[in-house]
Amino acid sequence: MLNDEVIVRFNKASFDYGHNKPILNEADFSVRRGSKIALMGQNGAGKSTIFQLIAQAGQVDEFKVESGSVSVAGGLTIATARQVIPRDQMQLTVREFFEKCFNKKIYDIDPRIDKVLEVVNLKADHKKVIKTFSGGQQARLLLASALIQDPDLLLLDEPTNNLDKQGIAHLTQFLIDYKKTCIVISHDADFLNAFTQGVLYLDIFTKKVEQYAGNYFDVVAEIKARLERERMKNVRLEKDIANRKEQASFFAQKGGHMRDVARKMREKIEELEEEVVEVRQEDKAIRNFFIPCQEDISGQLLELKINKKVEVILKKGEHLLLAGPNGIGKTTLLEKLATGHAKGEHITKGVRIGYYRQDFSTLNFEDTVWDSLVSVMNDFPTLAGRDSDRSVGANQNMTYEKLRAIAAGFLLDEQLLRAKVGSLSEGQKGLVAFARLVIQKPGLLILDEPTNHINFRHIPVIAAALDKYQGAMILVSHVLEFVKQIKIDKTLDLEQL
Repeated sequence: MLNDEVIVRFNKASFDYGHNKPILNEADFSVRRGSKIALMGQNGAGKSTIFQLIAQAGQVDEFKVESGSVSVAGGLTIATARQVIPRDQMQLTVREFFEKCFNKKIYDIDPRIDKVLEVVNLKADHKKVIKTFSGGQQARLLLASALIQDPDLLLLDEPTNNLDKQGIAHLTQFLIDYKKTCIVISHDADFLNAFTQGVLYLDIFTKKVEQYAGNYFDVVAEIKARLERERMKNVRLEKDIANRKEQASFFAQKGGHMRDVARKMREKIEELEEEVVEVRQEDKAIRNFFIPCQEDISGQLLELKINKKVEVILKKGEHLLLAGPNGIGKTTLLEKLATGHAKGEHITKGVRIGYYRQDFSTLNFEDTVWDSLVSVMNDFPTLAGRDSDRSVGANQNMTYEKLRAIAAGFLLDEQLLRAKVGSLSEGQKGLVAFARLVIQKPGLLILDEPTNHINFRHIPVIAAALDKYQGAMILVSHVLEFVKQIKIDKTLDLEQL
């Protein structure tokens, strides 16, 4: 139950993540016991970092940052359900995975595991290896790993990623009934609106955190209305400034007393210019983009036979939706298709495959973003320079300048291009993956949950690009509103086989 006790306090806290990468600038907000809060902000703004700061502050009396402080109520227990299971834990068994949630030996770990798996609606052998679970099942394991600790404060980082409709409904009801404090990062608006009572909004440019009360939809409407008021104010101010500048220029040419009038007008113009509000740039989505189709292909591109019962043939321009609940094998089938290991599969020789994996394992996390983009070009040698006029690899129409333009369209600026892929947020990794598809020009596009981690503002832009894609496409997505925006010619429900 919500009460007046503050259990988390950011007191004008400033924090930098590494050299020259500020995350927070005098962030000032508090969280009360029993509250359920949504944490919003653009991909890469630092939402997950805020979770890390809270968790670290929970281990000491007061956690020191660059300036200000982050403090947590004494004795408060905190658990975080992260976005993805770390790669170094993929070979653990279920029992080993849950044992790592505790700093000491838990002698009744097996009954605890059974109880918490029931809460997240998952059945699993305790000896089963984490890697063998589907993406949706891993999402449930992540949630369970936090719940098994029975914390006072639950931090959920994109908990609906990979979950099917049933899984999201189950999680939503759990959070509605949850009696303790919870902060959630998610881009699922309907999910957040079902249980949140307030919003923390992290502005990626000012590095400030704005705090709002009310349900999610009310807060989003409030932010939208404020932005519109700021935009209209700017329109009026800019019109007034333009008129005054024209008059000041006219009076300045008259000489004598008129010059004093012009000077005073310029002073007034400076005052008005200070009132112009800087409209938040993060409210802009990624640019509209187009995934080119491989040019030298036509007709049938894929033939797939499943269990000798179903035969799927995809021609150029046809889009297939692969459906079914978590754990039924959608991701496994996509991986086999992409790597040529699926039984009964025949992909026309020479067809280039563009593969978007939900865990981003097609990306080399040690590459810089720039090298990752360059690496998908055909026959491209080791990068030797950044001559903007030089053509890249076998694609003679692609220059470094065009490569940069594509990156900019996905909000990948020069600083991010120099960063390692592994240092990016999950949402930014997704944007890198889409930029690579644009560069690659595939003939067959395979997409496994492409909206995971992605800012909700970008999703309609991505849907429009996939809808217009002229090659063959296989899509897995549990986000129905996203799928509705895309041309789907065939649907294969694995549950019905």
